[in-house]
Amino acid sequence: MTIDQTQDEIIEEFSEVDDWMDRYSMIIDLGNSLPPIDEKYKTPDHIIEGCQSRVWLNAEMTPEGNISYTADSDAIIVKGIISLLIKVLNGHTPDEILNTDLRFIDEIGLAEHLSPTRSNGLLAMLKQMRAYALAFKAKQP
Repeated sequence: MTIDQTQDEIIEEFSEVDDWMDRYSMIIDLGNSLPPIDEKYKTPDHIIEGCQSRVWLNAEMTPEGNISYTADSDAIIVKGIISLLIKVLNGHTPDEILNTDLRFIDEIGLAEHLSPTRSNGLLAMLKQMRAYALAFKAKQP
């Protein structure tokens, strides 16, 4: 599935729910279903700077040339947000990740319903995921 197809799927899922309390429940459920990050990555060098909550993120390049992200957070909403980002970006090439417009964030109304600190955290998570993609791209032959 392409990044755009995944974004369309998320937009459709969220469009079926009008109430933002219910949308937050969906985000929390996504976070609860996030596969656990290996404890060896719960270190200071895997914490995303700029998030008020603690968010650990790791990325690895698969043999096929795609990036596999794992993450965790100590805050349930933030864990759901990183889960959404992983759902969209996981399993794609560095170029696909670097060249995509993550329109779903605005289209589902997420950006406007986050507190300023959570918005900053969202941007920090996205920046770190793209930084991993850039680093992996630089290592490619």
